[in-house]
Amino acid sequence: MTHTPAPTAAPVPAPLPEPCGRVYRRDGRTVVALRDEIDLATAALIGPALDGATAQNAPDLVVDLSEVSFLDCSGLSLLCRARRRALDRDGRFSLVCDCPRILRLLRAGRLHDLFRPVATPDEVFRGPGTAAAAGT
Repeated sequence: MTHTPAPTAAPVPAPLPEPCGRVYRRDGRTVVALRDEIDLATAALIGPALDGATAQNAPDLVVDLSEVSFLDCSGLSLLCRARRRALDRDGRFSLVCDCPRILRLLRAGRLHDLFRPVATPDEVFRGPGTAAAAGT
């Protein structure tokens, strides 16, 4: 007789290569905390973690760019894809960013109002009716 393990209530987050950041769960949400530079080279490493975080129904994803110093169009593409995947699956997407350079890039690309970034992760986790609903 074979034993099939019971499904877990929350999926295990996909791994993210250490130099790129980390993936963890907080208050039922998946947080992808990125760091350093997000460019063409690192986008290929980050993409699978974001795809994994948005693979289930009703994903609740927080992408934290607090430790990111540079983001190019490859990074913007990743963010747009992750947001679209989350919303297409009836989920939520929140973006944390306080870097003036990245915020200028979002404004220049007319993405600032779409992403509605907040300055700190705590702003996302305050509860319903605040930034937690960003992107919905």
